[in-house]
Amino acid sequence: MKFGKELASQMVQEWQAAYVDYNELKKLLKDLLRFRKNHALPSSPGPAARQRSLTRRLTMYRAFSGLTGLRGSPRKSEDEVILVSAVEQEGSDYYYQTMFLRSSEEGGEYELMFFRKLDAEFNKVVKFYKGKVEEVKREAEELSKQMDALIALRIRVEKPYVGEGFVPAEVRVAATAGNSAPATVIASVNGVKQGGLRMDVIQEVEMSTEGNSVGEQVSAEKNRKDGRSFRPASIDVLDHVKINVDPDTPVSTLRNVIKSSKSDPSFSKEELTKAEEKLRKAFIEFYQQLRLLKSYCFLNMLALSKIMKKYDKITSRSASKSYLEMVDKSYLGTSDEVNKLIERLEATFIKHFANGNRRKGMKSLRPGHKKERHRTTFFLGLFTGCSIALVAAIIVSIHARNLLNHEGRGQYMDNIFPLYSLFGFIVLHMIMYGSNTYLWRRFKVNYPFIFGFKPGTELGFREVFLLASGLSVLALAAVLSNLDMEMDPRTQSFEALTELVPLGLVTVVLLITFCPFNIIYRSSRFFLLRCAWHCICAPLYKVTLSDFFLADQLTSQVQAFRSLQFYVCYYGWGDFKKRSNRCLESNVYEVLYIVIAIIPFWSRALQCLRRLFEEKDTMQGLNCLKYFSTIVALVMRTIYDLRRGPFWKVMAASTSGVTTVYNTYWDIVIDWGLLQRNARNPWLRDKLLISNKAVYFVAIVVNILLRLVWMQLVLDFHEAPFLHRRAMVAVVACLEILRRGIWNFFRLENEHFNNVGRYRAFKSVPLPFHYEDEKIM
Repeated sequence: MKFGKELASQMVQEWQAAYVDYNELKKLLKDLLRFRKNHALPSSPGPAARQRSLTRRLTMYRAFSGLTGLRGSPRKSEDEVILVSAVEQEGSDYYYQTMFLRSSEEGGEYELMFFRKLDAEFNKVVKFYKGKVEEVKREAEELSKQMDALIALRIRVEKPYVGEGFVPAEVRVAATAGNSAPATVIASVNGVKQGGLRMDVIQEVEMSTEGNSVGEQVSAEKNRKDGRSFRPASIDVLDHVKINVDPDTPVSTLRNVIKSSKSDPSFSKEELTKAEEKLRKAFIEFYQQLRLLKSYCFLNMLALSKIMKKYDKITSRSASKSYLEMVDKSYLGTSDEVNKLIERLEATFIKHFANGNRRKGMKSLRPGHKKERHRTTFFLGLFTGCSIALVAAIIVSIHARNLLNHEGRGQYMDNIFPLYSLFGFIVLHMIMYGSNTYLWRRFKVNYPFIFGFKPGTELGFREVFLLASGLSVLALAAVLSNLDMEMDPRTQSFEALTELVPLGLVTVVLLITFCPFNIIYRSSRFFLLRCAWHCICAPLYKVTLSDFFLADQLTSQVQAFRSLQFYVCYYGWGDFKKRSNRCLESNVYEVLYIVIAIIPFWSRALQCLRRLFEEKDTMQGLNCLKYFSTIVALVMRTIYDLRRGPFWKVMAASTSGVTTVYNTYWDIVIDWGLLQRNARNPWLRDKLLISNKAVYFVAIVVNILLRLVWMQLVLDFHEAPFLHRRAMVAVVACLEILRRGIWNFFRLENEHFNNVGRYRAFKSVPLPFHYEDEKIM
């Protein structure tokens, strides 16, 4: 693999603008190579010309150095090609620049452009890296304070008699003479294990110089510089902290409306376990941030080395040695804060969160990468082939027995078809999501981070297609069995076992979905159920992207929810043995028919309200208004569908027209970020994942057309003579699912570019302790 592709595959996608632009530098070298070939330039200029150019450049350099105070000194050699230096700016920052000594030679302007671009890229990398290192140092200091509070809480919970002015025998203070080493406070915490995270070994409030907690050496160093002996944090720190370990639940949300979520510690073991779990997650997330920052430094230094070697090869010069020496002496090459933080964090995590078990601790800090399994591909191919065969068998059975003209066709479409259409909607949505994951991965959209999946548990497109094909095999086999039984003369009486096949299939799907055992992607199933529960309980849960993204998916599954409602009515109050029901004759069913349809939109509107009050973003208020307008239009259309009449038709047409325009504008302009008139790509946006711009314009047109399908209920397109009314409703529902699949890709593309623009590559993990006075540390 070429280095450019390797760099693109390993870089943090949200930081891609902060990496060395290797491809652009390589392009400049190609221009240089093309120029040299076209002009048949020798590999190196003559000695006389080289000496004159060098003398002139050295004179200019000395004059310039005397004025600006450059760091470093030029080497006096006639073979010198470049002079690299660091100009001190405000504070302790340096601006690195290269003086090219052969610009007067033929083709020198190309090399001059190359070094200017190279300096710009290198300074960009150093500035970004230094800023990120300062950020992680501040985070390390905060985590150190959190650890002090946690260890004090452990001592207090396990030894409740430890109070003011009393130090038990188990707490030993090992004071050292002078300032040679920090004091160590060791607390014996030989309690009972709790939830696998509690410590049953001796815990250290302050570790020694080797293997101490993150940020503690920084504090010790400051104290030594100030001439003070180091004093470790005591349990008195608990008098200055508030604790926030309540889970994000509807009850806690309602309680927080009345009072603050932060409270005084209760010193209970349950509170300690929750605090440990929160801090454990914060350590793991911080560790991933440090590892990516270390990788960022390595990849950029490697890119600089590669591009300079290419320059030497093309020009037959020896400039790489001088330049790479400057890189090695820069902040990028000399800074070891990240490596030290990684070592200290590993020691702290293993000691305090893994009972000293290094293997267990490192497994938590470095979760294994997801492995592609060959059996997934095998079963995907098997189920796909079976699905195609079953579809062919159903088509042959329908035509061979002339079921389209059968007298029971209407009865089947009114009673059985809605039952099986549920699985068609689910399978189609899964296929669209699988296609989305394939495209996101191909175009390097970090969808696991955006959705908040646990590393290594996200489903790839093969797994999603496997689930979709497996469900389609079950559903198609059930449909074929019903067709066969219906046409068998011995079973014309519709046996109960035959008619219970759809209900049995739904039961199997629900049992698998809620199965607590670790089978069939349990972590993904539980993640889906958790997000669904958050949607149901909106606005009592804090809204995350995965929550409102799922709510948006559910708004495209209105017919699926109505199919579930029909299941309850058909098998609860209908005569399924005779394939008959009176659902539409019930006023209760009609009311629920409307309520069921508006639940996803209502949930999404409440999520917008929650974000409006938390984030004070007026756009969320407008988004909420969009969903309310959709609810009104949906109610009017449903009433018209059930009652008919000119009045309801006018109401349905007007409300549907307004909400269609509103939703279409929001899809394209807000959710996708397109139609920006002055963008770098006119009428699209500045950054695009797909190079072919026509794809975006086609997507805009398709989205508008599929949005207009909403009007079909009002314009009575569903009365087409060649399709049954139920079939037409199913086709329209499938088109909406297709539209949602297209929307998903461009929505996440826009979110990805938002993360890239903010260099947002990590999640913010809430910490358990809040210090009332930051100066106490």
